[in-house]
Amino acid sequence: MSACKSRLIIELKDSSRNKDTDIKLFPSENDLMYWNAEIAGPNETPYEGFIFKVAITVSPQYPILPPSVKFVTPIFHPNVNFLTEICIDIIKDNWTPAWTLHAVCRAIISILCEPNPNSPLNCDAGNILRCGDKKGFNNMARMYSLEYAREYNCE
Repeated sequence: MSACKSRLIIELKDSSRNKDTDIKLFPSENDLMYWNAEIAGPNETPYEGFIFKVAITVSPQYPILPPSVKFVTPIFHPNVNFLTEICIDIIKDNWTPAWTLHAVCRAIISILCEPNPNSPLNCDAGNILRCGDKKGFNNMARMYSLEYAREYNCE
């Protein structure tokens, strides 16, 4: 068995034992190389109360190489472009094989809490935040959430 498959089997076992309510992480039915995540929008953000779907694709060189990660759910965020590609350090320059798919999902939650407008993939979202219009950004992000994301019912 390849190192990649062995690692993914370990991550699958870990994710099935994980009681994290913010993240549901699971492989596609037929292929361990394709994973799906459902991430709950963090409290006190315009994403609160919504679930965002994320697609994760790993290459045969995983965990040496980082996974490819994209939002499936359209989202208004400076670090996510209109093609739903995500810019986070741990899947770019700061990748190390010590990171897991769950850690990548945690990093996504982190950028939802603290967007980085100084390195935007979505210039419109970045410009709104750089101009100091937090209310305008929150309204636009909330509008996208209402339009595209699934509402989260914690009951």
